[in-house]
Amino acid sequence: MPTLAERLGYSADDRLLIINADDLGFCHSANVAVYDCLATGLVTSATLMVPCPWAREAAARYRGEDVGVHLTVNAEWEFYRWGPITHAPSLLGGDGGFPRTHEDVWEHADLDEVRRECRAQIERAILWGFDVSHIDAHMGTLQLRPEFFDVYLDMAVEFRLPLRMSGRRMEEFLGFPAREVATEAGVVFTDELLFVPGVGTRSMFEQHLGRLKPGVTEMHVHPAVDSSELRAIAPDYEARVDDFRLVCEDGYLRQAVEEAGVTLIGFRPLRELARNN
Repeated sequence: MPTLAERLGYSADDRLLIINADDLGFCHSANVAVYDCLATGLVTSATLMVPCPWAREAAARYRGEDVGVHLTVNAEWEFYRWGPITHAPSLLGGDGGFPRTHEDVWEHADLDEVRRECRAQIERAILWGFDVSHIDAHMGTLQLRPEFFDVYLDMAVEFRLPLRMSGRRMEEFLGFPAREVATEAGVVFTDELLFVPGVGTRSMFEQHLGRLKPGVTEMHVHPAVDSSELRAIAPDYEARVDDFRLVCEDGYLRQAVEEAGVTLIGFRPLRELARNN
């Protein structure tokens, strides 16, 4: 069987890298940063949090960039809240927004309501004019439990989109064969995902960029510009600002990508595979 790289028109030995900017729509500071990062060409895709308060403004800024949907069923911050666009009762926490934690979603969410919410988020992004390129999951909530992963997979099949998939090593932690199930469903996903817990990815690039294996790897950033808005919302604001500087200001990432000899791609080539299967 040809490798994913070969199916994309590259050789089996080529190292292809997608750098995705998560959390578009999270706040105004994130919107500014994500679009600036996309403009550099180093960040090759982004994902939109449709239920967030600044998602509509992100749509107004959209000019055809490679943007997918960051399927969202959590609102983790104490004072900055958002909730389901379908008003699903089982997806509402005690203070009116989505639950804050994975566990709250897993314990209380009705799977049919989760499915409707995810579908509505993708459909709203399309209605706003996004040429949706892929899907991933905020906080990984839809990826880490098999019954929720089924919903995640259903969205990829229904909309014929590639998705973010946990790396091979992660499957031991998950306890179910997510990659095998997705392959059997005909879903397209990258060969590897590299990430660090939480926000702030400079160390991940420093440790792994020069040692990528052949194939298609995804790495991600959470960029935001420094502002009083961001500082009021996010206790991890310094890491988000550092992700922005990593891409747009200090020159390290561009030099590291060039020295590593990797080829940057977005998710749209993977989407073409998904739609031509």
